[in-house]
Amino acid sequence: MKPTGTDPRILSIAAEVAKSPEQNVPVILLKLKEIINITPLGSSELKKIKQDIYCYDLIQYCLLVLSQDCSRIQGGWTTISQLTQILSHCCVGLEPGEDAEEFYNELLPSAAENFLFLGRQLQTCFINAAKAEEKDELLHFFQIVTDSLFWLLGGHVELIQNVLQSDHFLHLLQADNVQIGSAVMMMLQNILQINSGDLLRIGRKALYSILDEVIFKLFSTPSPVIRSTATKLLLLMAESHQEILILLRQSTCYKGLRSLLSKQETGTEFSQELRQLVGLLSPTVCQEVEEQKLHQAACLIQAYWKGFQTRKRLKKLPSAVIALQRSFRSKRTKMLLEINRQKEEEDLKLRLQLQRQRAMRLSRELRLSMLEIVHPGQVEKHYREMEEKSALIIQKHWRGYRERKNFHQQRQSLTEYKAAVTLQRAALKFLAKCHKKKKLFTSWRGLQELTDARRVELKQQVDDYVRRHLGSPMSDVVSRELHAQAQERLQHYFMGRAVEERAQQHREALMAQISTNVEQLMKAPSLKEAEGKEPELFLSRSRPVAAKAKQAHLTTLKHIQAPWWKKLGEESGDEVDVPKDELSVELETLFIGGTKPP
Repeated sequence: MKPTGTDPRILSIAAEVAKSPEQNVPVILLKLKEIINITPLGSSELKKIKQDIYCYDLIQYCLLVLSQDCSRIQGGWTTISQLTQILSHCCVGLEPGEDAEEFYNELLPSAAENFLFLGRQLQTCFINAAKAEEKDELLHFFQIVTDSLFWLLGGHVELIQNVLQSDHFLHLLQADNVQIGSAVMMMLQNILQINSGDLLRIGRKALYSILDEVIFKLFSTPSPVIRSTATKLLLLMAESHQEILILLRQSTCYKGLRSLLSKQETGTEFSQELRQLVGLLSPTVCQEVEEQKLHQAACLIQAYWKGFQTRKRLKKLPSAVIALQRSFRSKRTKMLLEINRQKEEEDLKLRLQLQRQRAMRLSRELRLSMLEIVHPGQVEKHYREMEEKSALIIQKHWRGYRERKNFHQQRQSLTEYKAAVTLQRAALKFLAKCHKKKKLFTSWRGLQELTDARRVELKQQVDDYVRRHLGSPMSDVVSRELHAQAQERLQHYFMGRAVEERAQQHREALMAQISTNVEQLMKAPSLKEAEGKEPELFLSRSRPVAAKAKQAHLTTLKHIQAPWWKKLGEESGDEVDVPKDELSVELETLFIGGTKPP
């Protein structure tokens, strides 16, 4: 979400970056440096400017530019070094807000990695440079990049672990050049002075690589600057972390380190640091360090044991605090629910009030539109229909309310009735099952055989029934004629039914068309508000209807425009003769529903 009250300078730079081609973006981003330098450090205005720069993705643009090939960037290393300064100053002291996770987990590590990669590129260019002036310039740019990286790490110490584990940093540390090597060693010393605890959190392999490189530079480099910096680094790491001191003293990789350090020249500037480092690596100091480590381990065990005992005692305490918290939380929850319920009721009342007002406004607008469309003589009829509809709606709502009220009153008896029906159904099922079981287990008795007398009696009854109900004799020709007549009547019936169905469908289609036309006329705008081809949508395709409408319209106009003394003794339904020449006007000017556009 874009912040409110954005600095117009940031807005103009963001607009230029969005509109300009890719090759001009780095030069435009350099304008941010002037804005940052003018603003006082630590002020709220500077924080607001940094937030605006981040919200308009200008920091991401700086990262994209730094990840490109330096030969393609306008201004070369000068522009790149200034962009690193801008990026580090913008990231330090920035409050990202909602995008904090993306800022800390993606943007900052990417910026640190880009700085290290730029340092490697500058190192390569410095080695390949032939002129002294060019080397001095590249060294100046390298110093700017390392300073920007150190400024970024000073503001975000969590990036130190990523930097120490980076392959680019190890390559920079392995540089053979005196100027580059001293700058990298000085940067490592400053980083460890900020937070040396991250040195133990990195991987074992990375730690050994850093120690190996520092020790190698101490013994193999003739430059006193690098040797002094390496000695100070080893001393700082050994004093800060006992694990590193024990590693240097007892590890087989660094066996004989103390003897080599004692053979170094004592008249140098860093002889004092050398003596301190040799003293730390002596057996007595290592024994003291081991005893101190054991003491710290004992303190840690005691702390864990005391914590266990305290937690055990706390579990045995009465649960009065828990009950009190539970009652307080339940009361607070009830209060919040009550407040939310009141808010919901108020919101519901407000919404209902708005709906009523909107419905009233819509009803009035419909009435006004109907008054514009309906014929003056049909206004009273329209009002009566509206009153009848309103009365029906009121009656419907009242009956619904009354039936719902009766239903709620009769709910108990209805529930009892349903329960009784359920019990009766279950009882009847149970009795049916019992009766069925009885039938299954009853013995088979067989069929009762008929006697000769019974057979004679049944035959006599059948013969009497046949004699009483003799069939009427009918010839074959008469039956065929009767069948043909029945088929003809049936065919006539089916044909007449198809015609009636088509007529009924035609009537329904006409009624739907009429209702559609009426609805379209009710929703049609007035002549003053009609625009474009809207009037053409209401042209009639029936000339008699159009002529009748034109005649009725002219009649109404003449009746309205006539003087009052001519209207005496006339009724609203009397017709006025209209000349035929006035009816000969093009009928396409009539606005009558049911017309399709040509």
